[in-house]
Amino acid sequence: MSDQLSITFCGGAGTATGANFLLSLEDTRDPLRGEKFLIDCGLLQGPKVADDKNRQPFPYDPKTITALFVTHAHLDHIGRIPQLVKDGFRGTIFSTGPTKEIAELSLIDSLGVLEKEARGSKQPLLYHEEDVRRALTLWQTVGYHEEIKIADFTIIAKDSGHILGSAMFEFKYKDKKIVFTGDLGNSPAPLLEDTEPITDADYLIMESVYGDRNHEDRGVRADRLEDIIENTMKANGTLIIPAFSIERTQEMLYEIEKMMEESRIPLAPLFLDSPLAIKVTEIYKKYAKTFLNEKVAPVVASRDGIFNFPQLRLTLTTEESKAITATTGRKIIIAGSGMSNGGRVIHHEKHFLGDPKNALLLVGYQAAGSLGRQLQDGARSVTILNTPVAVRAKVVSISGYSAHKDAQNLLEFARVASDKVKKIFVVLGEPKASLALTQKIRDYLATDAVMPAPGEKVVLD
Repeated sequence: MSDQLSITFCGGAGTATGANFLLSLEDTRDPLRGEKFLIDCGLLQGPKVADDKNRQPFPYDPKTITALFVTHAHLDHIGRIPQLVKDGFRGTIFSTGPTKEIAELSLIDSLGVLEKEARGSKQPLLYHEEDVRRALTLWQTVGYHEEIKIADFTIIAKDSGHILGSAMFEFKYKDKKIVFTGDLGNSPAPLLEDTEPITDADYLIMESVYGDRNHEDRGVRADRLEDIIENTMKANGTLIIPAFSIERTQEMLYEIEKMMEESRIPLAPLFLDSPLAIKVTEIYKKYAKTFLNEKVAPVVASRDGIFNFPQLRLTLTTEESKAITATTGRKIIIAGSGMSNGGRVIHHEKHFLGDPKNALLLVGYQAAGSLGRQLQDGARSVTILNTPVAVRAKVVSISGYSAHKDAQNLLEFARVASDKVKKIFVVLGEPKASLALTQKIRDYLATDAVMPAPGEKVVLD
């Protein structure tokens, strides 16, 4: 076999979302031979949960894909999997156990928003629930460092420390190792184990969401969280936290519970107003002993267990959610979506942003064009559900709670890999962030780094 190994950047190049990478082993003499592996198959996102570009055909034939490896369960990494299956993919899907369980919840949950967007644009739905169910029948779970053998490849998952069950995938072929990081966690994190170092990869495909900026110090982020809660509660106001249902919500619950128990903030009702976040939190409880770090072990083993305290109110139904606005007195609301581009949080923002005694706390990445980015950038008036809303509430951003590594830690991750690595491909970031990280890797580490173009195919040595 005259083999040629290549990577095609089908999605996630030049943008922070839409992760979709194709690793191909081709026989240059017989195109019918070889293997094709996808790493992630996510939605391209922006002002809408699903950008219209997601309707374009895949740049490969889904029927020819051997296997799909899923790094973690955020929609920008899993959101097109049902579409892939609908278009003929019948290979195996590999991920950790938590990723599969959270992905099922996320994909089913997202259907409602996708249906609404499809109606608004008068376009067909990307996929249906039966496509999600069919995808799950192809799904196989693996543990960290468990070997997967496919033809001449050995593939293992390593802990990326990003969200529960998140993984980097290492592909070994002959004497070469190619590692796809997915998203890299902001270690050390309150709940998760640290990101595993990569020391022996020949090629590294790494994320760069925060490639051009650093987070606050971890001590500062906790102090700022404490201050915004304390000040808003003392004003008898409402604190709204738009949070992604996976990881950010659970981190917020853990930190706020700890602060209340230590009497660092006033006691107040905390409404977890997201059916998806409530269900995901149950998955965190299920895997707490095997996937969370040692720091939370005493809480997990305690009588009440993790994510279980008197002030917590779980609002599953729409009626319970609507009733929150009628609740008088100080309160905290955690609701999705994290970028305020859908979900229940926009109803709370519409109701509460006009009052100066209230506050909005942004604790995650806000994509360009999203309502969250408008608020983060200081907009004094926004349109929510076709209604103009004056922004009089205090808007605070704490980047230290991001689930992504910042520029300094991304560079350190690359430094550890740089002794062996031949080339680093910088992806999954807005162009400014990716270019900044690419340049730093070249300048500070004297390592070959490039920012691939969307759709670019690179043949590996």
